Amino acid sequence: MYSALIKTMRNITGFLLVLLLAGLGTRMAAAQATASNPNFIIIFTDDQGYGDLGCYGHPTIRTPHIDKMAAEGQKWTNFYAAANVCTPSRAALLTGRLPIRSGMCGDGRRVLFPDSDSGLPATEKTIAEVLKEKGYSTAAIGKWHLGHLPPYLPTSHGFDTYYGIPYSNDMDRDTAVAYKESFLHPETAYFQVPLMRNTEVIERPADQSTITRRYTQEAVKYISKNKKKPFFLYLAHSLPHVPLFASPGFRGKSERGLYGDVIEEIDWSVGQILATLKKEGLDKNTYVIFTSDNGPWAIFNEHGGSAGPLFGAKGTGYEGGVRVPAVFWAPGKIKPAVISEIGSTLDILSTISKLAGAALPGDRVYDGYDLSPLLRGERATPRQEMYYYHGTRIFAARKGDYKLYFYKNNPLGYPEQMEKLEQYQLFNLQHDPSERYDLAGKLPEVIKEIEDMVQQHKASVVPVESRLEKRIVKQ
Repeated sequence: MYSALIKTMRNITGFLLVLLLAGLGTRMAAAQATASNPNFIIIFTDDQGYGDLGCYGHPTIRTPHIDKMAAEGQKWTNFYAAANVCTPSRAALLTGRLPIRSGMCGDGRRVLFPDSDSGLPATEKTIAEVLKEKGYSTAAIGKWHLGHLPPYLPTSHGFDTYYGIPYSNDMDRDTAVAYKESFLHPETAYFQVPLMRNTEVIERPADQSTITRRYTQEAVKYISKNKKKPFFLYLAHSLPHVPLFASPGFRGKSERGLYGDVIEEIDWSVGQILATLKKEGLDKNTYVIFTSDNGPWAIFNEHGGSAGPLFGAKGTGYEGGVRVPAVFWAPGKIKPAVISEIGSTLDILSTISKLAGAALPGDRVYDGYDLSPLLRGERATPRQEMYYYHGTRIFAARKGDYKLYFYKNNPLGYPEQMEKLEQYQLFNLQHDPSERYDLAGKLPEVIKEIEDMVQQHKASVVPVESRLEKRIVKQ
């Protein structure tokens, strides 16, 4: 009887051990499934030109970390911001929709200001909101510029946390000082922009001389804190938008002057983020995208950046105003290459949602494409067209290699206005990225194709009221 009891206890113990191991296996499998979901980091700079990185040909700005990203990942040479100024560009990146569809563009005010009484509508669904449905942790760090009032802040658009300056770093300026003079002496407190954590102002004026460093510290802390679950980090640097600021360790170090100091500190920031991913064992399961919101602000001379070989600058639909550097990095997941096919910030939402296995709502028009097959080196880009909006009007349109202009502008750009062309201009951008050789008189059939494409696109646009014109009414 005693031996029978021992045998029974052994059987029960064995059974319990099997249950324990099964439960442990289930939990491990669940943990592995969660861990296998890729992380995403978007590093978005402000007013950085196409030619402002070493890997894009700048002769004196040193960007070894971004250059290494490009060598290990994909460097895109025909990649476009969705708009030529800040607010509409950021709205398009996060929603995958042209700003004309959400009201985040205008022909009067082109961007939001500290007295704006509106922002990104709640009906729009951001990358953060899409990923939240898949269990992602989400954070926004840096410049927002999609509304500084509580209903429009990142915490109202799917981000768990926010740390940054809610609009451009040149706003809340002391108007007693001449506009350009204030940029030449940025160390003086002419700019009263707030630094926020979530919905609270924690510093005003923000100390912008250390802002890139502090954004980076926040990003590194966030990555380490969230290493055991999938996350999305949107790091939108306030620089190199003027006024320019660099930390003491970078100021005066670059051959390119203060602008170069700023870019080299941003490159250092990228290096810190990549190093943290490797330290935490996340580098093989994280996609990092580096790009810019529009071209350089050329009216500020050496305080502005370079569009490299491209014509035009910020605020124009010329290539220099909208074609931006873009590097995609994910070791083992992205096939290293230089990509000369067309891509856009509009495509980032569709691409990330596909990689995360997240579904997009079927109740709206999206303007982006899934680029993930091209990232894997499997097939060509699905994007064959671009519409270059200036406010609510189409400045130019591209189909394949050809770009057709309907308007002209001062190539120095923002805040200049555009005028209708008496005769359209047509350029082959693959042969002539500097837009020097007008082919309009030689290729009427191409012009007709692009005109038809534009008309079809316009038919898909339901007009909505601009949200950029609404101002806070002072009592």
